[in-house]
Amino acid sequence: MALAPSERNANSPYPEDSAQNCPSTLSLLSPEGVRVTTGPDAARVADIDDTALAALYAKMVVQRRIDAEGTALQRQGQLALWAPSKGQEAAQIGAAEAFRDDDFIFPTYRDHGVIHSRGVAPSEVMRQWRGASHGGWDPHEKHMAPVQIIIGAQTLHAVGYAMGAAFDGQGGAAVAFLGDGATSQGDVNEAMVFAASFNAPVLFFLENNQFAISEPVTLQSRTPLVDRPRGFGIRAVRVDGNDVLAVLSATRDALARIDAGEGPQFIEAVTYRRGAHTTADDPSRYRDTELESYWEKLDPIDRVEAHLRSRGVDVDAVLAEAGTEADGVAAELRAAVISMQEDDPELLFAHVYSEPHPRIAEQREEYLGYLAETGGSAA
Repeated sequence: MALAPSERNANSPYPEDSAQNCPSTLSLLSPEGVRVTTGPDAARVADIDDTALAALYAKMVVQRRIDAEGTALQRQGQLALWAPSKGQEAAQIGAAEAFRDDDFIFPTYRDHGVIHSRGVAPSEVMRQWRGASHGGWDPHEKHMAPVQIIIGAQTLHAVGYAMGAAFDGQGGAAVAFLGDGATSQGDVNEAMVFAASFNAPVLFFLENNQFAISEPVTLQSRTPLVDRPRGFGIRAVRVDGNDVLAVLSATRDALARIDAGEGPQFIEAVTYRRGAHTTADDPSRYRDTELESYWEKLDPIDRVEAHLRSRGVDVDAVLAEAGTEADGVAAELRAAVISMQEDDPELLFAHVYSEPHPRIAEQREEYLGYLAETGGSAA
């Protein structure tokens, strides 16, 4: 389980760090809202003035509302499942702010902020969670793969895409999001082997939210997760995942290094999942209230608000505008879910192979026959 307060390193804001095992962590905005303005890391986000930071604040507020609406819809029986992202807004919005149009994103099932930032419509977001489709959006149009449910599989997809893009001389980078639990999967380690061996233009973005479902990161790994990619020869940095400026700075730096031909990059954004793993989970069974209170004080949205208020920004006006946008997005989500129609079940078999395949044709007939007999649907 998590370390007791007496065991935690007083020099680190993260309860999983022991005094003997505390790697350097990039931070540019403290929990109290104090901003670092000197040094190369700060220089990479010098363009983020009060107005730009207020815009990032608004995006995080919208993401949190999307998350709350998704949870409510699942509780009301409108969604099959939902993976909350409360507490991880800075990691996702900070990274997404750095992405370029030609970067191809491979998200996890929790990356609602990244997905929204990529311009995916609410109706497209909810199709998979509703069980109405096996995908959601056109990956070629959004330059983003569908949500990946299989833990860690997206890292192999990202590396494969990056290797192909490099071979064809395409620009941009592939970005694979993953959680701390995924680092224990073979797929992730295999992906890093290939990425390092072929100097693939890929960024592994780890959202370390402290728990792989019910197991704390301290049980999964006896060493900091940021050290793992270094064993494969991949440059890795650790950032305060609740600091939107630090995440943005590190992501910009990683993408610039990829563009310069330095090969794969790895970012560990240390954050905290304040909600359940999914709506099928009860975190109170494995996390104590003290830990919850600890991380609540490190909330990524609150620290930006504290900084903006200290700068004299009319945060109430920003919040009101963001709230109006969030209400609109939430209403779109709800309307899209309630009115959603399922895909034609034949689509399940339409794109398995580029040419007709007898076994796929046989499975199609079996499945359509089953649906005809039972009056069922594709879901």
